[in-house]
Amino acid sequence: MDETLLRSLTPGVLAILVRRGADFAAAEDAVQEALVEALRVWPRDSSPDAPGGERVRDPKGWLVAVAWRKFLDATRADAARRRREDLVAVEPPPGPASGLDDTLWLYFLCAHPSLTPPSAVALTLRAVGGLTTRQIAQAYLVPEATMAQRISRAKRTVAAAGPLPAEGARPGDVGTVLRVLYLVFNEGYSGDVDLAAEAIRLTRQLAAAVDHPEVAGLLALMLLHHARRAARTASDGSLVPLAEQDRRRWDTDVIAEGIAILQAALARDRLGEYQAQAAIAALHADAPSAEETDWVQIVEWYDELLALTGSPVVRLNRAVAVCEADGPRAGLAALAALDDDTAGSADSPGGSRPLPRRDAVAAYLHERDGNLATAARLYAEAARLAPDLAERDHLTRQAARLNARLKG
Repeated sequence: MDETLLRSLTPGVLAILVRRGADFAAAEDAVQEALVEALRVWPRDSSPDAPGGERVRDPKGWLVAVAWRKFLDATRADAARRRREDLVAVEPPPGPASGLDDTLWLYFLCAHPSLTPPSAVALTLRAVGGLTTRQIAQAYLVPEATMAQRISRAKRTVAAAGPLPAEGARPGDVGTVLRVLYLVFNEGYSGDVDLAAEAIRLTRQLAAAVDHPEVAGLLALMLLHHARRAARTASDGSLVPLAEQDRRRWDTDVIAEGIAILQAALARDRLGEYQAQAAIAALHADAPSAEETDWVQIVEWYDELLALTGSPVVRLNRAVAVCEADGPRAGLAALAALDDDTAGSADSPGGSRPLPRRDAVAAYLHERDGNLATAARLYAEAARLAPDLAERDHLTRQAARLNARLKG
């Protein structure tokens, strides 16, 4: 049984059921039941040479048929059976519902205009990306229970939104879809679910279908980051900071493609946040070594990005760039200004939460400024707050390295 295949087919099966009229929550339940059935009855090896079992020749069609039957069974048992009888009286044959990729169509559905952007992103990560509620909660820096309620409300909102657009139309907003794809890529790039390649595939399809410079900007950004993936971790799984990466391991063909896409987007003179981020990534990718990075121009692009977003995370990253361009004291001043502006802010109704990576950035700036004791303390604190094991281990090593120097 190829569980990776099942994972890749799930969004398309879910999209087909929703297109046929199933409400979102009921469709998702039916698809999950079909997946359980597949795990039970499909042979472990569905290749043509599989011993002891017949090959499943149309896995997607099989899942659609079983999921639709599960949905019909549940619907007929429901108190609203009569209202839905006209909808489900004739069962259409399994298979794709339109020429547009089912998964991409489902992204647009999850970006339904009735949803707020955060709810649309959360629903898509759950329904299309297959992430757990816990993983999505971590991406949003909110408690898991809060995210579970948000996803449930989003499903109800989509179900109550009324008729979907005509065949071939897209129900959602491109900007929201881009935010969804960006979060999916980031989860796949640094989290415990590998969705980066899928995010790139879908963004390529979106770029082919939608003439928008920000779509191209996002695709360029993904490619430029993905090109460095092989150099991001050492053989023991530990993180390798950008400045220490072996640039010979970067994929130069992917970098060239990303830069070409970015240049074409920038030429349209409709700057957006993804193009600005891609420009920063391109400057890193274009530098022969860390020492030759054009930090002055990177600071300028961070200024553009900050004007577009006002994001405290952008200001945090800008403080590092300012340090590299103008020295650690300038970087610490930029960080202090950020701290003043964000003091007492709250990221959720449940209360204020620390800005991700703030202590790690502060530790780096203090180390560059020669204040090793403060840097070691901040590295240790950052390790305590790190969202994953690899980052926690990296920050712990940094703290240990500085403490050893202090004792020596």
